[in-house]
Amino acid sequence: MQLALWTYEAPTHVGALRIATSMAGVHCVLHAPLGDSYADLLFTMVERRDQRPPVSYTSFQQRDLGRSTADLVKDAVRSAYERFRPEVLLVSESCTAELLQDQAGTLARTLGLPVPVLPLDLPSWSRKETWGASETFLRLVRALLKPRAPAPGAERPCREAGRRPRANLLGATALGFRCRDDLVEVTRLLDQVGVDVHVTAPLGARPRDLLRIPEADFNICLYPEVAETTCAWLERFFGQPWVRTVPIGVGATRDFLAEVGRVAGLDVSAALASGPSRLPWYSHSVDATYLTGKRVFIFADATHAIAAARIVAEELGMSVVGLGTYLREQARPVRAAAQAYGIEALISDDYLEVEARIGESQPELVLGTQMERHVAKRLGIPCAVISAPAHVQDFPARFTPQMGFAGADVIFDTWVHPLMMGLEEHLITMFRGDFEFREGTAPSHLGSPVTATAGQAPAPPAVAAPAPPAAAPGEVAPMPKSGPVWDTQAEQELKKIPFFVRGKARRNTERFAQERGLATISMETLYDAKAYFGR
Repeated sequence: MQLALWTYEAPTHVGALRIATSMAGVHCVLHAPLGDSYADLLFTMVERRDQRPPVSYTSFQQRDLGRSTADLVKDAVRSAYERFRPEVLLVSESCTAELLQDQAGTLARTLGLPVPVLPLDLPSWSRKETWGASETFLRLVRALLKPRAPAPGAERPCREAGRRPRANLLGATALGFRCRDDLVEVTRLLDQVGVDVHVTAPLGARPRDLLRIPEADFNICLYPEVAETTCAWLERFFGQPWVRTVPIGVGATRDFLAEVGRVAGLDVSAALASGPSRLPWYSHSVDATYLTGKRVFIFADATHAIAAARIVAEELGMSVVGLGTYLREQARPVRAAAQAYGIEALISDDYLEVEARIGESQPELVLGTQMERHVAKRLGIPCAVISAPAHVQDFPARFTPQMGFAGADVIFDTWVHPLMMGLEEHLITMFRGDFEFREGTAPSHLGSPVTATAGQAPAPPAVAAPAPPAAAPGEVAPMPKSGPVWDTQAEQELKKIPFFVRGKARRNTERFAQERGLATISMETLYDAKAYFGR
């Protein structure tokens, strides 16, 4: 396992905790040392949940390793059942406890508890959090529904006459990106075309709700990273078709409704004709011409990365210069999407590699996770978070879906505003030298400075300590180095270049000067370099 300062995903047992926390009536006993009991921080502080997650720990310590820890597991499982009375009990191990090979799930089954006990032997050293969530959801559904599966070859019963089609929404979980609001928006969309939502799972479901999944006419896979394997299993054993299109963006939402219409046998033309999103109007307006051709680097989970690339290229008129994901299990669809844009996909869970690729691509906007937000801040590039892993600020109290037509409007605001504010900042910086903007020469709307009262001597002017020259807004201050020196006029001219491409212009000009053995970069050198690299 690679050790790093930041990681995109936690170990597999955190994926199991996400499923348990998403549901009611489910409790997870985690065989883990004292230091691995951090689920409360994840769900109550990051996601702002109003109740602690349904997790109990064995919490063994160093002194417990000198004897068998099996009794600790049994005591923790028995205590969790007696205290919480869950409908289903999950038993998992952290990566540290896995080394002890206690087989906690098997030990829990020997207790003879009157509820289903599901052992989760998740390989913590070869897989990670999202796979753990997907595998836990699949095993939970399979354990409850497999005894009820029809005989092979049995035909699925037809829908009763006069009943509206019913669909299950699968894949939304705790700690997912805007899952709560996406469920609301997708439910509203389906209601408009005449489809009722039967079960949403795992988020908001109970174990008895999972037993009702086969009653629906079809499933909708909202988040393939979590629900794709479960939807495929339900199709194989219960004959339930499933909708694969994820409705993120205007075009994808239209495709989603069209696929729902085909699967449910409904006419959705009215809903397609009345798409209420304002994104198409905004992106075709005069102000949005500023977005045309902007270079965008995208790195996120597979679902949001692929959707973002389509929105960038087809709906906002910008250019995709980088596309990748940290989910190796979803590498194939991301590679296919990147190939369509003529670029090579980046499949990596090393944030330093992602940072290097962003620097090479010279984008004007980064769409990514909270990792890329930190990277973009260091590089002075606008950034918007589009997927987990996310920070507390990405779990807002207001309604901010990503899916559906309402989600498309949220996306437009979230992605475009950093660029618009960047333009405003550039204009302020560019005109900073004009006398109208010079501090002290123009009257302020706040009024005149406070003068000294009668008989009171005016305060002496403050003497500021000398400070090194600061970088312009949005630009990282260049480190001292040997090489060509910029003269004053060339440095002032460089500041007139928009901050989001100023770093590239500086590097190109310095490389141009070094290749020609120039010790000083003048205005002429700057324009010669611009002409050379702009050919």
